[in-house]
Amino acid sequence: MIRSYWEGSVQWCRRAGLYLRTLGKWLALAAVTGTFCGVVGSVFHIGVHYATELRGQWPWLLFCLPAAGLVIVLFYQVTGTQGQGTNDIIDAVHLGKPLSIWLLPAIFLGTVLTHLCGGSAGREGAALQMGGTIGYHTGRLFGLDDRDMRIATMAGMAAFFSALFGTPLSAAVFAIMVISIGVMYHAAYIPCLTAALVAYWISLEMGVEPTRFTVQAPALSALMMLRVAGLGVLCALVSSLFCHTIHFAEHQMAKRLPDARVRVVVGGCAVIALTLLCGTRDYNGAGMEIITAAVEEGTAHPAAFLLKLLFTAVTLGAGFKGGEVVPSFFVGATFGCVAGPLLGLPATFAAALGLVSVFCGATNCPVASVFLAVELFGDGGLLYFALACGISYLLSGYNGLYSSQTILYSKLKAQYINVHTNAHHAGEHQEGAGEVPSSSGV
Repeated sequence: MIRSYWEGSVQWCRRAGLYLRTLGKWLALAAVTGTFCGVVGSVFHIGVHYATELRGQWPWLLFCLPAAGLVIVLFYQVTGTQGQGTNDIIDAVHLGKPLSIWLLPAIFLGTVLTHLCGGSAGREGAALQMGGTIGYHTGRLFGLDDRDMRIATMAGMAAFFSALFGTPLSAAVFAIMVISIGVMYHAAYIPCLTAALVAYWISLEMGVEPTRFTVQAPALSALMMLRVAGLGVLCALVSSLFCHTIHFAEHQMAKRLPDARVRVVVGGCAVIALTLLCGTRDYNGAGMEIITAAVEEGTAHPAAFLLKLLFTAVTLGAGFKGGEVVPSFFVGATFGCVAGPLLGLPATFAAALGLVSVFCGATNCPVASVFLAVELFGDGGLLYFALACGISYLLSGYNGLYSSQTILYSKLKAQYINVHTNAHHAGEHQEGAGEVPSSSGV
């Protein structure tokens, strides 16, 4: 009996040691990753902010956009990172693809130059790419195996996103869930959340203000729920239009202008022409001031969401750098601000609903979108945000910003389909559909 008790105790200690070593490994990696991402992310945020201020002081910088595009293309060619983007970060998690360290300075420089000269782009594409690259190479320093390297990449994505937006919980959940829709890799939760919290704390220490909005949610009622549901339906259509337009512009510009240098110059000239035609620079850069006006003041031009979509599609399709998420915020907020009152919703609250709902439809991440709503606007309208995001997720179909993203389970039933976004439509037969895999890894 004593021997049996002793052997059981030894096995228990071994198991406990395994869990403790794993926890220690992930806490150490998350701390290092979060520190690097927090510092680099804060410097990047400050750089983009300063570039935006310079563009406002010196409007003539807009006419330097084609030249800035050439610098971006040449730098990507010199560093051997041409053609790489957020889809490659997702593939690094899915397939274990290596990530070049040169992607870090390339996307940093490209995004700052894009914002400096008036390209219409966001920041999160840079966040996911730089963060994923930092996480990947931190994992290599720790000597992690293939599966753990994928978690390290996700931790970097979460940390950098958190440093830029000040939303650690939604950043962690988004990084975990954006890879494969329908599953959540719980093993990545502690690494991603810890890295996001560390990066968030460092960004605060470096003077980066978290993104927050003041919004008053209406009282909960059945009629208001119906109105919110109606806005969710419309936001699903807008998110599909957003994704289709971005991909269409990218495909057509690459097809008709195969030389990246010619494409970026033509695209830069097109953005300049569009700006002059509109007579306003509201659609250049990220447009956070327009988002704030829509959400906090309830003011937006009726065509703002369409014009921002056009500017962003041309900018990114031409080869400028940045991201699509902040433009999706712009499109959603301005659309909600205009469409909400027509449904009987307060303009400011409808703008907040539109922001998260279009983001949800474009990224296929309803849970992360609800967390994002809470961190950006508070939890007063939680049930409204949850309803709008759920409807937008369902009705946006299998479209998405990231073509490397996989949707493992159908949006219509409990069925395993394992398809890529933008490559499947409801009702299509998929070979192996309905066959749940015996095991699934990242």
